[in-house]
Amino acid sequence: MAKFQRHVFVCTRDRGEGHPRGCCASKGAADIVSALKSGVAARGLRRVVRAQESGCLDQCAKGVTMVVYPEGTWYGAVTAADVDEILDSHLGQGQVVERLVIPDDQLTGIHPPEASP
Repeated sequence: MAKFQRHVFVCTRDRGEGHPRGCCASKGAADIVSALKSGVAARGLRRVVRAQESGCLDQCAKGVTMVVYPEGTWYGAVTAADVDEILDSHLGQGQVVERLVIPDDQLTGIHPPEASP
């Protein structure tokens, strides 16, 4: 069996109203996941691209956030209006939607500590 060419995770974390970090659920994440899944199917990409909801991606203030692998491209402030562009450009043609990219220096992860000899 072949592997998926791309795997898309969309944060659907719900932190509740008024949480200081915000949350993707309150910004329409469920609608985005639904639109991605139906768009993948409509474009014949069902066995090529896997789109799914995920728990927290730890980019809460930048939500709705998603990450596309294997590239490791992080998108932020995604709306339902952006889904077709992501589907056609990135998932269909491999062209990143630059206006939605969260720059590496704005991601909340850290480099792992260096291994000791």
